[in-house]
Amino acid sequence: MNTLDTAAATCTAVSDAALARSIVAGEPGAFERLMRQHNRRLFRVARSILRDDAEAEDALQEGYIKAHRAMAGYRGDARLSTWLTRIIVNQALESRRRRPVEPADPAGGEPVNESRFGSTADTPETLAMRNDLRRLIEHAIDDLPDNYRNVFMLRAVEGLSVDETAASLGISEANTKVRHLRARSLLRESLGQRLGPLMEDVFAFDGQRCDRIVAHVCARLGLPAPAVAGQGALTSPTTPRRAS
Repeated sequence: MNTLDTAAATCTAVSDAALARSIVAGEPGAFERLMRQHNRRLFRVARSILRDDAEAEDALQEGYIKAHRAMAGYRGDARLSTWLTRIIVNQALESRRRRPVEPADPAGGEPVNESRFGSTADTPETLAMRNDLRRLIEHAIDDLPDNYRNVFMLRAVEGLSVDETAASLGISEANTKVRHLRARSLLRESLGQRLGPLMEDVFAFDGQRCDRIVAHVCARLGLPAPAVAGQGALTSPTTPRRAS
């Protein structure tokens, strides 16, 4: 690790520790700040395990509750993002174990006409085509085996490093590399070379979902309602979306 990397890691550690202390001390807005900073990544992690938007939101909220209660025990041995990811991974796995087993969909999703994806102009038609292809990618990722899908979401979609992914999932770095390569190979078989420019849009995490999760978690923890909402502010932030 060079000097710049070392300085950046030290700065991150100090920032993480300071934020954790602020949350433990009950500083207004501190936990909201943490949630907004990590919401998108953690939602994608939960969804990669559960393959369902609503279940991923529930798991994320439950994971945040556990993280808030355990924050006093955070010692900075790992990045706060890694610590949170471990909690969300465990919560999502617990949620998946609790749900009844459902039969696989033999249809495999609606067919998509691949010949429609030639233009890149932002017209209503091409935007619709882009959405179709994004859904095709999402279905392909959902169809990956669990171990490959989790690694792929963290490495390719969220851009985590090999060591961060390994630490988040509790596996070795060598295993992380192997699973990532295998996941990409499986996806290339069904999608060709169409992954790169569309990956940022996969499993979109919009402002309304972010606001909803933040508001519900704050309400359940008895924290002040978010003072400034992002896109898609809630009209009734004090009502959880699902009874605990």
